[in-house]
Amino acid sequence: MIPFLRPDDPFPPVSKALRAPNGLLCAGADLSPPRLLDAYSRGIFPWFSEGDPILWWSPHPRMVLFPDELKVSRSLRKAVAKGLFETRYDTAFGEVMRECGAPRDGQAGTWIVPEMVAAYTRLHELGFAHSVESWKDGRLAGGLYGILLGRAFFGESMFSRETDASKVALVKLVERVRGLGVRVIDCQQATRHLASLGA
Repeated sequence: MIPFLRPDDPFPPVSKALRAPNGLLCAGADLSPPRLLDAYSRGIFPWFSEGDPILWWSPHPRMVLFPDELKVSRSLRKAVAKGLFETRYDTAFGEVMRECGAPRDGQAGTWIVPEMVAAYTRLHELGFAHSVESWKDGRLAGGLYGILLGRAFFGESMFSRETDASKVALVKLVERVRGLGVRVIDCQQATRHLASLGA
């Protein structure tokens, strides 16, 4: 049984997170900027589906990417070098979120529900949430978004309309956060795609 938080309740210690499902810590509370920033500073993030209460997670182990360990394949390196995509930052945050939340093959729904879009858009307006975008011929071809807090970037989701568009955005993110002194990119959930990139 996990605790259900009222608006003013603090998060329980992450050591209390369940092993199955991995990382489920608590439910409830809200998605206000102070609550979200407090969560991320503790290694906690929200993840829930439409109609569910807000669920908070802190998986252990969790997938992370150290910027200096990014694996760039020869083909990806060529795509970056040729400038196949124009990289922009924070020019289409809402569109990136909506594309990340669009239905995908084999998925019945999305966790990027309207409440999440509203909450992260507010964090973007406050300067904490950011998007990295790959543009081609004036169209958004791919990208990613996440939270920058201290020396960590918390990756939330990525999407691609064209081959390598999201991977190029990740390469550009790594280049940018290295310059900001970021030590780790928190990928949160383990995937083969991220593992192939060095996570």
